[in-house]
Amino acid sequence: MAKKRSEVSENLKWKLTDIFKSDEEFEALLDDVSKRVDFSKYEGKLSDENVLLECLKEMDKVDYDLEKLDVYAFMLRDLDTRDQKAAAMMSRVENVIVKYSSSASFMTPEITEFPEEKLQAIIADPRFSDYDYMLKKLLKGKPHVLSKESENILAMGGQMYGGYRDIFSMINNADMPFPEIEVGGEKVKITHGMYGVLLHSEDRAVREKAFKAYYNAFISLINTISATYVGNVNKDVFLARAKKYKSCLDQALSGEDVTPEVYANLLESVNAALPLVHRYIKDRKEVLGLDEQHMWDIYCPLVENADIKLDYEEAFKLVKKGLAPLGEDYGKLLQRAHDEGWIDVEETDGKRSGAYSVCVYALPHPYVLLNYQATTSDVFTIAHELGHSMHSYKSDAAQPKAKADYKIFVAEVASTVNEVLLLKYLLKNSDDKKLKKYLCSYYMDMIRTTLFRQTMFAEFEYLAHDAAEKGMPLTKDCMCEKYLELNKKYYGKDIVSDTEISYEWARIPHFYTAFYVYKYATGIISAISIAERIYSEGQPAVEDYFKFLSSGGSDSPVELLKLAGVDLTKKDAFVSAMKSFEETLTEFENL
Repeated sequence: MAKKRSEVSENLKWKLTDIFKSDEEFEALLDDVSKRVDFSKYEGKLSDENVLLECLKEMDKVDYDLEKLDVYAFMLRDLDTRDQKAAAMMSRVENVIVKYSSSASFMTPEITEFPEEKLQAIIADPRFSDYDYMLKKLLKGKPHVLSKESENILAMGGQMYGGYRDIFSMINNADMPFPEIEVGGEKVKITHGMYGVLLHSEDRAVREKAFKAYYNAFISLINTISATYVGNVNKDVFLARAKKYKSCLDQALSGEDVTPEVYANLLESVNAALPLVHRYIKDRKEVLGLDEQHMWDIYCPLVENADIKLDYEEAFKLVKKGLAPLGEDYGKLLQRAHDEGWIDVEETDGKRSGAYSVCVYALPHPYVLLNYQATTSDVFTIAHELGHSMHSYKSDAAQPKAKADYKIFVAEVASTVNEVLLLKYLLKNSDDKKLKKYLCSYYMDMIRTTLFRQTMFAEFEYLAHDAAEKGMPLTKDCMCEKYLELNKKYYGKDIVSDTEISYEWARIPHFYTAFYVYKYATGIISAISIAERIYSEGQPAVEDYFKFLSSGGSDSPVELLKLAGVDLTKKDAFVSAMKSFEETLTEFENL
């Protein structure tokens, strides 16, 4: 049973009075900002640089207040999802945000209509230094901005463009015929969450039954899912052509300001390293003692009962020790998070599940939500979420508001650096052979699922969009055939690529946001490369890493990663990540 919130010590709860001291203070700011969201007085006047600067600064002020209000309301709601007062607060804030977005929608089209010379001059003007990167991106996207009439027509289709994602969400969550199987004499419904639990079962018969029943549910709807995904791909092709991009991939990368070499380097480097995955798969087969290994065996733990079972206070101390290579000041920041109410630790009745870090420019500091349990995974979760927090804290401290937010492309770098540093500390300082085997297995599975598997997804996306762009028909049969070929290529001959796995593409929600999944792979590659450099070079690498953490969104994410010694336009970081995987695999084999 989860505790009541009143039963939790105050030092394990968020200190939300750092944001608003009372509900009355929240209400006063909401009332004030709702009167400041009309920006129509600036429309048609932005060619005057003084007016443009005034407009940008006023928008910053409104953004600041709305973010503060929005975050406070949803944090209150997450502490007790049954709290109707918090839900109402969220709804009222969101209504003001919608009005603000609508009122300010004229801005981007109006700025992109400026002649290139005028935009260049504004970018060079020191008065606009807080906004120069934002304006550079608008200038870069100028060739893809259509006439006002055409842009309006495309904008009118906004709700329709997301329709395929909505349809898949309904299929995947509301209409999916979740099957039941018998486990230990009882009927168990295989929901998405339960499927993951059952694939970790020690009972191989349970794993097989769960795998086949779960995929058969998708197969029963495959014609509808195929039509939905093909429609989504065709929508991507239409928008890329309408906006004059070379390809769907080109459009997606442009949105994140990422160069095409990064995507190409990822696919090439991962394909070159596939023999390492095949070796790991072979090791799994031998450790599990299987004559024939199947896809339903891939999540079965290789080492049982090796959890690090620590209470929260001991776990936090362990995380601090693991992150000691980042220096004394970093450690002091971690301790502040612990001591000053940045972290809500315990699972309580009605509290949102899972874990996250949240920080916007208006907050005095980041906040971390946990539902801590005494498991190895939750120890690593502390390190992971505090990595996000420290990234946000340092970016907000060093950058103006317009440049503080970092791109999704680098969002998982700091969190994964922390996980890798903690894992390296544990491997180096543990005498427990069983625990070391478990940690090696944990790390290799992290790399397999986040790096190799997500790259396989990225390769499938590329093949599907490329076929559509060339006018080749996308059918369920050709997509299943392509996916099965990829699965065999990525996993090798020491595992059976069961027929059901050819339908895995049909259950991936991220495919409805095209060319998103590759960021998971580039993120972990960057993080491993940074962590390895910190271990080998020490303080110089730490200083470079902190430059990256403090850079926010002040430039393209690829350029900012170079501050930490990671150049994704070259192969070095990719090679470093593969070497780390190989070294861990060798240590596991030696153990």
